[in-house]
Amino acid sequence: MSKYADVYLCPILESNVPAYKKMATACGKIFLKHGATRYREYVASDLDVEGVVPFPKRVKLKEGETLIYAAVEFNSEAQRNKAMKAIMKDPEMAAMCGPDDKPLFDFKRMVYGGFKILVDL
Repeated sequence: MSKYADVYLCPILESNVPAYKKMATACGKIFLKHGATRYREYVASDLDVEGVVPFPKRVKLKEGETLIYAAVEFNSEAQRNKAMKAIMKDPEMAAMCGPDDKPLFDFKRMVYGGFKILVDL
C-alpha cells in the first residue's frame, strides 16, 4: 500500500491536452519503472463550483486553459527521494525534455507538494 504521494497541479492550454497526455503516459511509465506504486493524471471537468474558492480563481486560469492534476504514489518519502534521483537521470526522461522542445505548460505556474496519507479507506 502506498503511503506517500507527490501531487502536481498544472494550468495548461486546452489545445495542449492531447500532447500532454502522450507525454504524461511516457513519463508515468518511467516513474513506475523507478519505484512509483501508482501514477495518475486527471484533466479538470467540473471547475465552476459555488460556495468555495474555485480552482480557476485560485490558480488564475487564463482563457482557453484547463487544469491537470497528477498524483504519483510511493511507499515512503525516502523511496520517493531515491526514485526521483533515478527518474531525473533516466535517458528516456532526458530525451523527452530536450533543449528544442517547447514546454506544454508554464512550469512557474505549476503547484507541487508531497503528502503523507492521512486516511486510506
